[in-house]
Amino acid sequence: MLQFPPGFVWGAAASAYQIEGAVKTDGRGESIWDRFSHTPGKTFNGATGDVACDHYRRFAEDIRLMAELGLQAYRFSIAWPRILPDGKGPINERGLAFYDRLVDTLCQAGIDPHVALYHWDLPQVLDDEGGWLNREIADRFAHYADVVSRRLGDRVKHWATFNEPLCIALLGYFTGEQAPGHRDQTFAEANAALHHVYLAHGKAVPVLRANSPASKIGIMLNIYPVYPATDSEADRAAAFRFERFHTGWFAEPVLKGAYPAEVFPLFGPAAPPLQPGDMELIGAPLDFVGLNYYSRMVVADDPTAPDPLKTKMVHVASSEYTDMDWEIYPAGLRDLLTMIDREYHPQEIYIAENGCAMPDVPDSQGRVHDPRRVAYLQAHLQVLQQAIAQDIPVKGYFVWSLLDNFEWSFGYSKRFGIVYVDYTTQRRIPKTSYRFYQDVIRANGVAEV
Repeated sequence: MLQFPPGFVWGAAASAYQIEGAVKTDGRGESIWDRFSHTPGKTFNGATGDVACDHYRRFAEDIRLMAELGLQAYRFSIAWPRILPDGKGPINERGLAFYDRLVDTLCQAGIDPHVALYHWDLPQVLDDEGGWLNREIADRFAHYADVVSRRLGDRVKHWATFNEPLCIALLGYFTGEQAPGHRDQTFAEANAALHHVYLAHGKAVPVLRANSPASKIGIMLNIYPVYPATDSEADRAAAFRFERFHTGWFAEPVLKGAYPAEVFPLFGPAAPPLQPGDMELIGAPLDFVGLNYYSRMVVADDPTAPDPLKTKMVHVASSEYTDMDWEIYPAGLRDLLTMIDREYHPQEIYIAENGCAMPDVPDSQGRVHDPRRVAYLQAHLQVLQQAIAQDIPVKGYFVWSLLDNFEWSFGYSKRFGIVYVDYTTQRRIPKTSYRFYQDVIRANGVAEV
């Protein structure tokens, strides 16, 4: 048995739009994901988050599942349009009251609430004003952070400003596969959106510290370890370029207070729209960084590629892949943690998301066996324990996800949960992976295989 340190935090994660449903209930406003998912052709089979897992009404049942699991922490996001339906004001008291009930119920169950302020569901009215392309949105976000943290800051002890700025910028404004669905191949919109996200982060951090002084403040990043497809000089140079963008570009503004100098000139007029004082604000010290790890990136040089990195992704034929077509590569988690610790020296690290999509179905007795997910989690937890043994300051682990849920543009076709959700009846069925994780938490350790 590989033991984890005393006090190591075991958690699970979810996000508001993916599970809550109740999109028109109790004064909630429209989000960009409501608009995007209701636009024909944007999601698999036209799926929306209108109902999702009905967590808004069933949260007490879900917290009972968390308590039975033995969770010590639960990471969830606040739906901005529930709090400020028009993005600015007036405050929707009924929306705040829901999160009051959620936080209180978690605390009564002995589960520490870890809150993300933004997991992609921007109020649609703000997008109509330019969304993340409008610099003024940073002040809107700081106001939203103020409203939420004034209400919940006495009980919430861990705040993350944003989840995955990379996805907000690239998937929302470059590829267009996520809301708001822009496709600007120049990178100008993606870089402007990213910069304004980070400006909003920088403005929110002191607000959170003032309203919740006993709390720890951080951000959650999806950073991939990058490997060359071959040992050729060209592929090694391509991997370096790719790492500088997919790691440096999205980590260094908040962790070092600067965009990487190797990348900035590549964008020319499409570079982020900096103004004096921005980077000092963006790079304010944080208490923790959350890392979302699922897979690695293997890249090769490609002089014909249209993007300034001149690289292409490579599929490793000998590897096993998940239902998302993501390579299963546990060693990448150790490599990622080693690099983050060496380059950025964060005070604390949380594995804020880790898990896999698999095609789970109930058997004839209504049970859901997911041995491939169990194997995935076990392998990654073994690697995580080894990294901690090397004095890398990882303080907790959050499995993604507690429930099967709305998986963005993939709709309900991908299942990440350790609890199966029958979307017709809303019945919850703990999977084999739920029982596996329950044993890990009880033992504060994972068996070696």
